[in-house]
Amino acid sequence: MPTGNEGEGMMNRSFFFKELLNKQFMALHSSLSAKVYLNSSFNGENPSKRTLISKWVPQSCSSKIFQSSCSKLMLSDVSPLNAVSLEAASSLVEDHVKTQVKGEDFPFTETENVEAALSIIVVGASGDLARKKIFPALFALFYEDRLPQNFTVFGYARTEMSDEELRNMISETLTCRVEKRDNCDEKMDQFLRRCFYHSGQYSSKEHFLELDNKLKQAEGGRQGNRLFYLSIPPSMFVDVVRCSQCCTSEYGWKRVIVEKPFGNDSKSSSELTRGLKQYLTEDQIFRIDHHLGEELVENLLVLRFSNIVFEPLWSRNYIRNVQLIFSEDFGIEGRGRYFDNYGIIRDIIQNHLLHVLALFAMETPVSLDAEDIRNEKVKVLRSIRQPRLDDLVVGQYKGFREGNTSSPGYTDDPRVSKDSLTPTFAAATLFINNARWDGVPFLMLAGKALHTKRVEIRVQFRHVPGNLYNRKFGTDLDKATNELVIREQPDEAIYLKINGKVPGLGMRIDCGDLNLLFKSRYPREVPDAYERLLLDAIKGERRLFIRSDELDATWALFAPLLEELEEKKVVPELYRYGSRGPVGVHYLAARHNVYFRNS
Repeated sequence: MPTGNEGEGMMNRSFFFKELLNKQFMALHSSLSAKVYLNSSFNGENPSKRTLISKWVPQSCSSKIFQSSCSKLMLSDVSPLNAVSLEAASSLVEDHVKTQVKGEDFPFTETENVEAALSIIVVGASGDLARKKIFPALFALFYEDRLPQNFTVFGYARTEMSDEELRNMISETLTCRVEKRDNCDEKMDQFLRRCFYHSGQYSSKEHFLELDNKLKQAEGGRQGNRLFYLSIPPSMFVDVVRCSQCCTSEYGWKRVIVEKPFGNDSKSSSELTRGLKQYLTEDQIFRIDHHLGEELVENLLVLRFSNIVFEPLWSRNYIRNVQLIFSEDFGIEGRGRYFDNYGIIRDIIQNHLLHVLALFAMETPVSLDAEDIRNEKVKVLRSIRQPRLDDLVVGQYKGFREGNTSSPGYTDDPRVSKDSLTPTFAAATLFINNARWDGVPFLMLAGKALHTKRVEIRVQFRHVPGNLYNRKFGTDLDKATNELVIREQPDEAIYLKINGKVPGLGMRIDCGDLNLLFKSRYPREVPDAYERLLLDAIKGERRLFIRSDELDATWALFAPLLEELEEKKVVPELYRYGSRGPVGVHYLAARHNVYFRNS
């Protein structure tokens, strides 16, 4: 037991320690979640000293502000908070407390915003993707004050270009989301002044060392956090990552975004992953599929896990089938060389639609942490029955000419072989072998040059058993099918198709929509997917990026099917540019009792 003086000293130190931390806690806005890291160490094992701190921790955790983040309190050595040494408390000063805030309004800590410097290096800066998507997304984040105070953007490519030439190229594609703001031109000038360029080879360490010197100069002695965006073909990924090792900041983090495709099959995908992991950890690799940054994906999680009304319905007991549709009303348009090497299955179905399916069908994760969500996705992907050739329909669009109107066919592209069998349309039916989804067909459809642009998830529910109103629908019971539709394009919406009585003296039943149209309910422009994903990468949020075991699972499903398709030289069914696609998809849907609304 401590003596009176010792006990009083301990209590004073404890009181000081509590007051200091409470002061830090109260400084946070109540809507933010926080991680608090304390720069102290526990050198002794006096249990009475540990008890003093542990008594007040639950009280702090009981407040609404810290309920969600209480479990994240830890020391700088990642030991639990109740192991803080009270002996060090008397020398604790305010500078020793670091607070990392994750909030919607401003997602960076004071250290990240003021003391650290963020360098964003766009490798392949002279390409179309960088010019049309990456630089505009970065400007949009800057325009909305979503980037830290000290940031610079460096373009890196083989093309000889000056800083001013890069800025001129970028400025052609920059737009202000809210055109009526008076400061649009001013913000654009401020952003462009932070953009620089360095020309170099992708396999030259010398050139990356030169880039590193420029980065250090721009960082001005601050802690340097560096984000590399590899907007280049996958064949160059490993060379760039190897050479850019010299561009690793001594104290800050380094993250690398890599664009799909992640290989052409299981073997090439595994080789690419092994190559990257020679120089990077899995946590440093951000595999981006920009479609996963769309509102539909985020809304799917919210709809599923924040509305109890759907949980009892979300299974084979009530759901008849699920349709995942990705249709585009334009062709390859200049992307012939790339597309002919991959096709629609690798481009859309094997990655984007399969990941959406996993999010739709997965069990409730332990938390919204990236690892917990991705763990559940992998379980679903590994439960999917291996698809067969009979479960697949492939098509290829052909051109047409009517009067003054004409559209080119796929093989009319000069970069595509005239006898190419690459599909521009594919529909596949998948089944998940688990208790929740056994027997429920998941129809995935993706195509180019179709009659409409449509991205949606369509959930069809089972018919009402012994429905009293069946005779009102005649023999076509599908007219009475309840549907939940989560739509990304052409307009973001969530709607539920239900049956109701038409007003009047007779008994006439009609199927109508309970409709949430986002542009009516939320009249503001939706951020581009690249904006969301770039901001997530800067924050270190990995939830919408693809982990290596997810990638392995998706290739394990489709690589054998693709190999069989190519070995047997299956000829795709031709469909006219601007039509509803191959007729075969309707036979595929009918075989699995799927009511397919191709509208």
